[in-house]
Amino acid sequence: MPKTRNIRWYIAGTIFLATTINYIDRQALSVAAPVIREDLGLSNEQYGWIVSAFLLAYAIMQMVSGRLVDVLGTKKGFSIAVVWWSIANMLHAFGKGMLSLGFFRFLLGIGEAGNYPAAMKAISEWFPKEERTKAVGILNMGPGLGAIIAPPLMVWLITDFGWKMAFVITGAIGFFWLLLWRWIYYEPDGHPRISKEELALIRNGQESEEQTEKQPWLSYFRYKEVWGLTLSRFVSDGAFYFFVFWLPSWLADVKDFSLMEIGLFAWIPFLLSDIGSFVGGWTGGQLMKNGLSLNASRKWVIWVGAILVMPVLGCLYIESPYWAIALISFSLFATQFKQASLFTLPIDLFGKKDAASVWGISGSTGSFGAMLFTPLIGWLVDTISYSPVFVIVSFLHIISAILVMVFIPKIRRIV
Repeated sequence: MPKTRNIRWYIAGTIFLATTINYIDRQALSVAAPVIREDLGLSNEQYGWIVSAFLLAYAIMQMVSGRLVDVLGTKKGFSIAVVWWSIANMLHAFGKGMLSLGFFRFLLGIGEAGNYPAAMKAISEWFPKEERTKAVGILNMGPGLGAIIAPPLMVWLITDFGWKMAFVITGAIGFFWLLLWRWIYYEPDGHPRISKEELALIRNGQESEEQTEKQPWLSYFRYKEVWGLTLSRFVSDGAFYFFVFWLPSWLADVKDFSLMEIGLFAWIPFLLSDIGSFVGGWTGGQLMKNGLSLNASRKWVIWVGAILVMPVLGCLYIESPYWAIALISFSLFATQFKQASLFTLPIDLFGKKDAASVWGISGSTGSFGAMLFTPLIGWLVDTISYSPVFVIVSFLHIISAILVMVFIPKIRRIV
């Protein structure tokens, strides 16, 4: 088979596509929410509980799936996750109310929880440390692209085929990706298309990171750095999920957008989030190339992103929906700029054999925080307005950055 010096970037592109599909399936409900709520007679609070069912499963299973990926291997673990979540998304077509939709969202959360742990393990296997923020930045563009595609795609499918068939069609996309994954992914040492030069590059960039065996799962919690990762994600993930799950509803409820207008405009903030992810990953790599330490480069990116989220508060004071979309877009750019470095920290702190497990723990805690935040959003919207939600969201990333500084005073290899 022909050899290539850049097979790692093709693999990064493949896991980027998986994350894109992951978020198309994840956001399908939020785009369809105004139609489903009217069709099934659901309140904002009930919708919040449906979303929380997904986040509960996602929170529990990220810890489990991270360990499963470490045990099963990246190729098999990722394959199982995609098959599971694709079927779960298709089952939404049978939803009849809050309980059934909540159950299907729970199933979706079980499968989708495997995406990031498997992706991070693939990056830890295939990339030297100098390239990891760039690879994570590419991966982290997937949520944005998925959120860009989902509104116009779902609006078209709902308009032409109905909301039930829209879930069936979007769920089927994952099976096409599975064919690509099974063909392209192998570990570096056994890949039939890797060149000697690329294999040497990967090995040289990981020589100091080798370890003899995987650690027992509970042993991770003795490290204060793991607590820093989990707490920082606990307080900040809900801010991103607010826009993923509630932006179409906010546009419909507050700005009087029609379903067609949601399809035309709701994707724009997530385009900026994609750009922010890429720029954040590129910036982290450039800072290290220019002589900044690993610790300083990661924290610089985290703090700049956290501070730049705060202008989203302006949505409380402007009437124009288009200026509001611009502020939300800037906020999501800053969010993903920050996350490109924050999401890389488990790989920086632990060896590749533990990468999926540690990332799963932190991601699980982040999803659990978002799960608690989501019904609170529904209650606040039903009883007060969206205003207190925007206030909370604007400050969560600052708290997240502070927790990183307190619990991870120096980013360095632990084991």
